[in-house]
Amino acid sequence: MLGIKKASGDHSLFGTRLILALATWGGVGYLPGAPGTWGTAAALPLWWLLAHVGPLGYALAFAVTLVVSVAVAGPAQTLLGRVDHSAIVIDEVAGLLVTLAGAPMSWTWALVGFLVFRALDIFKPPPIRWLSRGEGGLDVVLDDVAAGVMARLVLEILMVGGGG
Repeated sequence: MLGIKKASGDHSLFGTRLILALATWGGVGYLPGAPGTWGTAAALPLWWLLAHVGPLGYALAFAVTLVVSVAVAGPAQTLLGRVDHSAIVIDEVAGLLVTLAGAPMSWTWALVGFLVFRALDIFKPPPIRWLSRGEGGLDVVLDDVAAGVMARLVLEILMVGGGG
């Protein structure tokens, strides 16, 4: 299955497939070219849905996404045979949810948030770079969440400056 290592005794075939399905955001991480960008784009419908459930529902859904992201990113690295494998995109999902938390529900702001988040995630300015070790599930996710926090701050500045 797409260059995946045979699962160790720690995971059943179902467990392996579930880990990889979650880590790759339903297989989106296997798309060619720019898997992180594809994963971020594939998170937009989740953001749109969660933006309708109110702040508490959004926070709860983000917390679940964060826990699941950390839980599956480490085992997915092992299964895929590489630290911070590019097919693992659930961390981009968590990062985008941070970026767009509380943002106005418009595709304009979603696009701006998307672009700012992707730029920060790709170029990894400090302190994001310092968190990008990729040695375990938390390390894989932490730099994307940090990029999301920084992107959210940029969005807030743009909204205040632009009257958004």
